[in-house]
Amino acid sequence: MTKYFIHFFDFKQKINYKTEVLSGLTVALALVPEAIAFAMIAGLSPLTGLYAAASMGFITSVFGGRPGMISGATGAVAVVIVALAKSHGVEYIFATVILAGILQMTFGFLRLGKLIRLVPQPVMYGFVNGLAIVIFMSQIPQFKSMDTGNWLQGSALLVMLGLVGLTILIIWGLPKFTKAVPASLTAILVIFGVVTLFDIDTTTVGDIASIKGGFPPFHIPDLPFTFETLHVIFPYALIVAGVGLIESLLTLNLLDEITETKGRSNKEAVAQGLANFITGFFSGMGGCAMIGQSLINISNGARARLSGIVASVMLLVFVMYGSSLIEKMPMAALTGLMIMVAIGTFEWITVRMINKMPKHDILVGIVVILVTIFLHNLALAVLIGVVISALVFAWESAKHIRVKSNTDEKGIKHYKMYGPLFFGSTAGFTEKFDVLKDPPEVVIDFKDSKIADMSGIEAVNKLTERYLKVGKTVHLRHLSADCRQLLRNAEKVIEVNIIEDPTYKVAVN
Repeated sequence: MTKYFIHFFDFKQKINYKTEVLSGLTVALALVPEAIAFAMIAGLSPLTGLYAAASMGFITSVFGGRPGMISGATGAVAVVIVALAKSHGVEYIFATVILAGILQMTFGFLRLGKLIRLVPQPVMYGFVNGLAIVIFMSQIPQFKSMDTGNWLQGSALLVMLGLVGLTILIIWGLPKFTKAVPASLTAILVIFGVVTLFDIDTTTVGDIASIKGGFPPFHIPDLPFTFETLHVIFPYALIVAGVGLIESLLTLNLLDEITETKGRSNKEAVAQGLANFITGFFSGMGGCAMIGQSLINISNGARARLSGIVASVMLLVFVMYGSSLIEKMPMAALTGLMIMVAIGTFEWITVRMINKMPKHDILVGIVVILVTIFLHNLALAVLIGVVISALVFAWESAKHIRVKSNTDEKGIKHYKMYGPLFFGSTAGFTEKFDVLKDPPEVVIDFKDSKIADMSGIEAVNKLTERYLKVGKTVHLRHLSADCRQLLRNAEKVIEVNIIEDPTYKVAVN
């Protein structure tokens, strides 16, 4: 039990405490405007976003399957629940988040995290690049007046550009001289100091919304516990659970590639579910992994759970005790930080590979990017990408069905199959046989082929029926064990019309 406890919390992992603490503090500062913005997108109080960021971040940092990954209130969840918030109110949001957590934990307990393997690399590239563009575009409103919505002009624009540019310069240049402190935290503190010292008039966090509050209150959702309520919240909970898992597991995969380590997808799914479940009882809007903040954390050198724990605890400290100070933080510093995150997130290698990748892979990547940008729905973008990739794969695989035929000295015609026989290749399969002109005895050899699904079984069944109608015999050879199992299973549902002659036994490779 002790060994499991040590392994679970990564106590054996060598931790750079200074890096973890400083990185966690940086992430906490970056979480504030994001959590407020996402709560406002959902039509909720800013505190529901901040409470969600604190509780989601703490629980997933302690129990999650990817140390160093940051979770909190996200835009992906906000756009799902905004309609429910408008129609039924915040209490239904809390209940939805609780139910979504139960669904996510069930997903993890059933060990379904391996399904993330079905996401092809072009979809991953599209997901990452689309997200980078969305992060960049989300910073553009900072260059508009909060009062009029018009673009900043004159000195106000120059001040904003100057502060953002200085932030970017520090984040880019400081690591070339020293990595003793996180460049992003240094940039935020420098900009804060410059604005305070010279009394520069610029937009601050407090201009967006107040973050003052207490400890997240325990609260059971105040709504009728009936099937009618379940009917209302279940569709939203299902989408929240799906969106949260897709975004979290894709972020986990991305961080795996960056750190060259391996996270645990099922454990992360359970942790995400537990976090949402508890967050719903503590006045939070729910959420999932945050790729922007996770990349900030990883780029600062954080690799352990401590950074996420520090970030969530410090965020709560800001809300309870440091709101007056944090509300003075210039948005320019956070804007510059997120622009650098966007630049670092974008897979620039895809630009160089564009002429070397298959055209259908390029198409998939572009579609995922466009859906991400214009619909702001990462889960939908990934699902569309996976579906297109699967259809393209099926189409390309269907082209590989080939048949070679010859007639031996006994007058028996042999058909040798190549390629998979499945729903996409059945039409090509049946066209390869000349039933009327074939001799009375025919052998179909599947040594280099495979019956992959019910469509393949049905195609074989219909072919043997055609031979039977003209009084001819068909033998199947070299069927693999799984193909024979498919045939046996199919006999319970349909009539599998296979005739086997003693001269031609089914062989096993």
